[in-house]
Amino acid sequence: MAALRQVAFYGKGGIGKSTTSQNTLAALAEMGQKILIVGCDPKADSTRLILHAKAQDTILSMAAERGSVEDLELDEVMKTGYKGIRCVESGGPEPGVGCAGRGVITSINFLEENGAYEDLDYVSYDVLGDVVCGGFAMPIRENKAQEIYIVMSGEMMAMYAANNISKGILKYANSGGVRLGGLICNERQTDKELELAEAIAHKLGSKLIYFVPRDNVVQHAELRRMTVIEYAPDSVQAQHYRTLAEKIHANGGKGVIPTPITMDELEAMLMEHGIIKDIDESLVGKKATEAVA
Repeated sequence: MAALRQVAFYGKGGIGKSTTSQNTLAALAEMGQKILIVGCDPKADSTRLILHAKAQDTILSMAAERGSVEDLELDEVMKTGYKGIRCVESGGPEPGVGCAGRGVITSINFLEENGAYEDLDYVSYDVLGDVVCGGFAMPIRENKAQEIYIVMSGEMMAMYAANNISKGILKYANSGGVRLGGLICNERQTDKELELAEAIAHKLGSKLIYFVPRDNVVQHAELRRMTVIEYAPDSVQAQHYRTLAEKIHANGGKGVIPTPITMDELEAMLMEHGIIKDIDESLVGKKATEAVA
């Protein structure tokens, strides 16, 4: 039997991690893979496209109602969705109170102890935002997530976040087995986006796993609480997610210890690709046009 692959999707907040991960996992399920999604975001929206539902009951909220996590049964918190994908949301504290990272590790321990990880090919962690918060680095720190995929774009802050996440992976790479599986570029249609995605992947000593083009069918599917794989299975976009899933599957659990860069090196990379120069020139041109007008 193949070893269980524990993957995690990280990236800048709002970059499309949950959408990308759920579509990719739906495609993996189509391939016959048995999957558990562990949502690690207090918003509890990491499984809504798989379950066709609003945020499901979370382990932490139900534990608070009962008095402790020991009072819960697995089938109360684990739901089954599209293609048999099992879904759990860890939940988190009220905004401004406590550390959501503690909830994440409490949830993972509960799931492991109650047999949720048995008879699976993949466990996927969908983690909120950046890794600079030690709480959300929990799946890495506790040696749970072994294979990290960073969702990013050609926007500077998305690349900055990808670099920061790589620093978090590097910090725990030697004490645990965590590795960077690769980068996934979620297209935002910025200047020279594919070039920059490949460049930052190279700088980090990794690879660009896939470039996911932008398509409004993703939004149409989300409004119906569905993945593109299910909503528009014959669409070009669905095929992109299938290809991404195939590439992750073919990666075989392999990854690298990343080589993060400095902020100066990141800006130098943008200069090298002419991004800052192009922006400056376009602004100069715009001002000249406004002056004539």
